[in-house]
Amino acid sequence: MLPTRFYSSNLLKAVALLLASTCAWYLGYLFAENLPDDTLTVAINNIQSIAEKPVIQAPPPRRQKCDHWTACPAGSYAFRLVSGGGNVKLPKICFEDELLIGEKKGNAGRGLNIAIVDYGTGKVVNTKKFDTYEHEVSGEVVKCLKEAPEKAIILIATHDEAANKLREEAKKALMDLGSKEIRNLGFRSSWIFLALKGGKLPSNLEQEKINHSDDSKNRYSGWPAEIQIDGCIPKP
Repeated sequence: MLPTRFYSSNLLKAVALLLASTCAWYLGYLFAENLPDDTLTVAINNIQSIAEKPVIQAPPPRRQKCDHWTACPAGSYAFRLVSGGGNVKLPKICFEDELLIGEKKGNAGRGLNIAIVDYGTGKVVNTKKFDTYEHEVSGEVVKCLKEAPEKAIILIATHDEAANKLREEAKKALMDLGSKEIRNLGFRSSWIFLALKGGKLPSNLEQEKINHSDDSKNRYSGWPAEIQIDGCIPKP
């Protein structure tokens, strides 16, 4: 049998718990009775309004010209050059958020894709595509570059294959504009180039990129991955 002390201790605990519960209930009752009705109503309404308020979401990031991650500084032109990918994905040339050459414009094609922009006004002067894989058009490439305004931004992107029938006269004209890679253009190489005719662009601005076909690295069957340059050209 359990000792009498055990029963006495438990009885005291039970009585103390009952008294504490009764006091808590009575104090709560007194508080509710003495609290104005409008205070309770306001509190309830505030709780409900919190639940009803819509979740505030951060606004979507603002789109920048030519899909740059950040905006170009004031007093500069935004541009993006993207070479073709394989023989399917066409190249893109964007300037000041205007697509100058690309699939949506319906004016991109195999070989060299050239866009010419007036440096002073930022207005497009000419866009051309030259199939230097199949046709003897190097003379036309030279003519296009010579006819560009004295102060003109030249933007070039290749697609598919551009080296096969690109002759020396065209390569020299491109070298005169500052190209250091045009003589390295090989079969199905991807190449993009930016130049300022009659002037020089900032040395810290990327102006040329090339990617050669390599069966061990090619993204597409027989063709390298597309390449891209974007940046900001200071206005005159």
